[in-house]
Amino acid sequence: MNKIIVKRIYDKELPEGYRILIDRVWPRGMSKVRAQLDLWAKQIAPTPELRKWFSHDPEKFPKFKEKYLEEINKNDYTEEFIQTVKDALKDQDVLLLYGSKEQKYNNAAVLIDFLNEAVKE
Repeated sequence: MNKIIVKRIYDKELPEGYRILIDRVWPRGMSKVRAQLDLWAKQIAPTPELRKWFSHDPEKFPKFKEKYLEEINKNDYTEEFIQTVKDALKDQDVLLLYGSKEQKYNNAAVLIDFLNEAVKE
């Protein structure tokens, strides 16, 4: 079975798969050619207000996770995004790509848990 993988977009070697950038802001210094995206899902990213409030502060992560999940659940784009991921998983792995230097406390950590539950249904 194919799986959802979280990777930093700046990593030198990324596995093959359907590549989705899940940040609202384009990663600094990354060309569109190098990124080789299949989808830029900025609609599923945290709102600018939430992103700025969080600022990748590990102490704020539990509250960030709660607020971000609220945003995801209220987001009109969520169902379409889940379906896109499900469809891509039929043929290949799905790579959720993010730009943050913080590799543990970021939106990708929240989104992968959400998606792993959503694609089971």
